[in-house]
Amino acid sequence: VQLQASGGGLVQPGGSLTLSCVASGSALSPYSVAWYRQAPGEQREITASIASDGRTFYKHYAKDRFTISRENAKNTVFLQMNNLKPEDTAVYSCNLGSHTGEYYYATKYWGQGTQVTVSS
Repeated sequence: VQLQASGGGLVQPGGSLTLSCVASGSALSPYSVAWYRQAPGEQREITASIASDGRTFYKHYAKDRFTISRENAKNTVFLQMNNLKPEDTAVYSCNLGSHTGEYYYATKYWGQGTQVTVSS
């Protein structure tokens, strides 16, 4: 399985971006997918995840501003990010995994990161 992440860029505070994670080599539908981010000097952390049945889970900072969604027919998971703040600046990566309840289990399948920079 290969994951391709894209959609990052430079945006002003308050702006929006939509990240895409496209899978190839396997159907995405049986799996959960998560978006992680890693800010400079920080550890990588999970930002949002979506289960195979469509349940969504968010880190506290993402709950009111970010929306994770999936289009299984396109083998794609999206992360819509609104009202972006400078502290959202990070490299965002997607991962293929599974859920048990609200807990996300990551696998070795990662998309390459896409840089999001929020700055005026």
